Amino acid sequence: MRIVQACRKLGLEFVCVHTAEDIHSGHVRIAKELGGEKSLYQVSSYHDANEILSVADDAGATAIHPGYGFFAEDFRFARRVTTRERKLIFIGPSWRVIRELGDKINTKRLARSLGVPTVPGSDRPIYDEMEAEKIARSLYDFQLQQGITRPLVLVKASAGGGGMGIEEVYDIDQFRSVYRRIRNYALRQFKDEGVLIEQRICGFNHLEVQIVSDRSGKNPVHFGTRNCSIQSTGLQKRIEVAPGFDSSSIEYDFDADKLLEDITRHSLALARKVGYDNVGTWEWIVTKDGSPFLMEVNTRIQVENGVSARISKVKGQGDVDIIAEQIRIGLGDPLGYTQEDITFEGVGIEYRLIAEDPDNRFTPWVGRIDAFGWPSHPWLKMHTHVPTDESYEIPTEFDPNLALAIIWGENLEQAKERGMQFLDELTLQGENQSGELKSNVNFLRANTGRILRF
Repeated sequence: MRIVQACRKLGLEFVCVHTAEDIHSGHVRIAKELGGEKSLYQVSSYHDANEILSVADDAGATAIHPGYGFFAEDFRFARRVTTRERKLIFIGPSWRVIRELGDKINTKRLARSLGVPTVPGSDRPIYDEMEAEKIARSLYDFQLQQGITRPLVLVKASAGGGGMGIEEVYDIDQFRSVYRRIRNYALRQFKDEGVLIEQRICGFNHLEVQIVSDRSGKNPVHFGTRNCSIQSTGLQKRIEVAPGFDSSSIEYDFDADKLLEDITRHSLALARKVGYDNVGTWEWIVTKDGSPFLMEVNTRIQVENGVSARISKVKGQGDVDIIAEQIRIGLGDPLGYTQEDITFEGVGIEYRLIAEDPDNRFTPWVGRIDAFGWPSHPWLKMHTHVPTDESYEIPTEFDPNLALAIIWGENLEQAKERGMQFLDELTLQGENQSGELKSNVNFLRANTGRILRF
């Protein structure tokens, strides 16, 4: 829906795809309202590249926006889009950049060559079980020497992202079976068996740097930092806050302002190194003593781009639309501003409203939503595909994400107060055969007080 709105803002025509299960989704409604029936195509699957490209050809499209999902970081899809007989523009980084940074192992190697701190562990694909176990044992031994009484390592699909394809291993005797499982998963899901063995960093905050660059790849800028530390048990983000730390109201054991400067500087250095040419996110973990480690680069626009946009101004103009910027520069426009033109004001909080049961390992809830609404406020932005004027059956084929709520405040305390006000005023009701709708609203409420803290 935000992509459609950005197209209209830029004066661009669009077409949308939808599956049969998504016929009642808000993006179908908004496409009809803004583009008419000709703006809609039904497909059997969002993951069928042939169908997507057939739609593009039939509609006479000149560009494809891959959204936030798997296609957005699939260099093979991006390459196919731009090199087929009827060439299209891929709204995202060039396929070569996606390939180069989409591999966590290669990203780590590039980062280390620039002196960018990375998580201890392998910096090349590990395909041999014996070698993988040897690396894991060395990381266990290192942690024991550091006084960690219960060491563990992470086994990660190098081409994964968004918390997918990651498992923790506490018992070295279980390592080989986990390694095999992740390698098989990576092959099925990402068509790449590459596996990364890393030391698990404990007691950290998860920060991100929002990078934007035009097709020249020479002048990247950042739109600040986000803190995404409040997550589900499956490492899926639930609350995002911009900026990533707040030294004006929270006392840290390190110089938080310098830390934010360091990770943005490192992120821009790596972006310049590879000639990054669209929107992307540099993901960091920061320990309680202020040690930063680059975790990975997401070579796509992320769902949470809006909370960074909310606190940003370009040449004094607020209400930045990073999706519109992505499309504009993706089509070849120069960036048109420098880092000195970007300023920041206030604090933004983004809540992900999801039909799930946080008390039962965040198990998805499926059923009918009967009432969904909220009072409007100048400090609140809501993004949702769920209708507010009629009931809505949550499709079982997709994750039950309901909405993104972005709250702005002049400072952290005001943003938190407004966030709690929003959650208290929210109406979200529904049911299924087992009872009333379950959501993460209480989880969001309970965790608002600890944002930006360790």
